[in-house]
Amino acid sequence: MEDQDLLRYSRHILLEEFGIDGQARVSAGHAVLIGAGGLGSPVALYLAAAGVGRITLVDDDEVDLTNLQRQIAHSTARVGHAKVESAAAAMRDINPEIRIDTWVQRADEALLSRLVPTADVVVDCSDNFATRHAVNRACVAHGKPLVAGAAIRFDGQLSVYDTRDAASPCYACIFPPDADFEETRCAVLGVFAPVVGAIGVLEAGEALKLLAGIGPSLAGSLLMFDGRRSAFDTLRVARDPGCRVCGHRPPAG
Repeated sequence: MEDQDLLRYSRHILLEEFGIDGQARVSAGHAVLIGAGGLGSPVALYLAAAGVGRITLVDDDEVDLTNLQRQIAHSTARVGHAKVESAAAAMRDINPEIRIDTWVQRADEALLSRLVPTADVVVDCSDNFATRHAVNRACVAHGKPLVAGAAIRFDGQLSVYDTRDAASPCYACIFPPDADFEETRCAVLGVFAPVVGAIGVLEAGEALKLLAGIGPSLAGSLLMFDGRRSAFDTLRVARDPGCRVCGHRPPAG
């Protein structure tokens, strides 16, 4: 590790649990980030600041004026630009030493089958169930850990789905694809800006822990955030042995 890297990442290296070895793993890691909006903005900035060696951004949207209330990777000057290019510019301002790949397209099955096998961690910051389930299927198929968050109005949630662990549920175990969940969008119901920031920062933390190989992850737990009360609740979540996505795995234990 170069002297400049030791200086740049010194506050992580000083952590006993992290150290030089953890930073080296982060610097050699590849994170695939789905969505460069409210959740994806803080994830992208923190992963870049932490020195994740390669970050792939996927989003088909452009920066809109209504995004700027919460999507902190973007700026007024970049309204109309592709979100992934806007976020990449902000990331390079923080850390020009990392590799950033951008895909201005939806995270469909074909693209995910190309990107997910190359990832060390996948971070889902999308805003719809169809994309979340597509990302989950790809992560299960290729044995990659998935950090997934969501936020609407004053509420947020976060978990890690790591099917490398036989006891860990996948996203579909908790939110079955055939269940009748109401699709909600910020454009309709609104969202309190700090909520997406809080969930996005926590997603970045889970991704960095997985890359560095430190600490327990949120696998097996669903973290719920109530922005009205500024309160967290944690629910234990179990694997569904009959899950249509991951049920083929050998049983735990």
